[in-house]
Amino acid sequence: MEIRALSFDDRSSWQKLWKGYQRFYAASISDVATEQTFRRFMADSQPMYCLVAEENGKLIGLVHYLTHRTTWTVGDYCYLQDLFVSEAARGKGVGKALILAVYQQAEALGCSRVYWTTQESNATARKLYDQIASKTEFIQYRKLLGA
Repeated sequence: MEIRALSFDDRSSWQKLWKGYQRFYAASISDVATEQTFRRFMADSQPMYCLVAEENGKLIGLVHYLTHRTTWTVGDYCYLQDLFVSEAARGKGVGKALILAVYQQAEALGCSRVYWTTQESNATARKLYDQIASKTEFIQYRKLLGA
């Protein structure tokens, strides 16, 4: 298995994984937002990134992350937004490898923290997360806006 940056040539394979992620979370993300997201990953000027896991020439996982300023530290924070591993590749360490690769990338970018959220009911993923990060006591609040 190889962990590497997403490339233009990965568009179709990435989209299949992205749709799988949406099915897992019962989410529906518009084609317009998906296209804009892919463009942002490809633009050097955007602080949005995607790493993929590839095995035998096939993409088997993805992780999306972004960096942002913070008032608490000099270095940016890194938000790990989306992590998905194809059903056939689960339980083989792909998710862990992708998260560890984000840690390396975030450190190289001068970030002082990597963080993410998950659903409380996501017990399988939380077993991994409990091994490689610390659960906080923060509760997320959200207000959806029209944009």
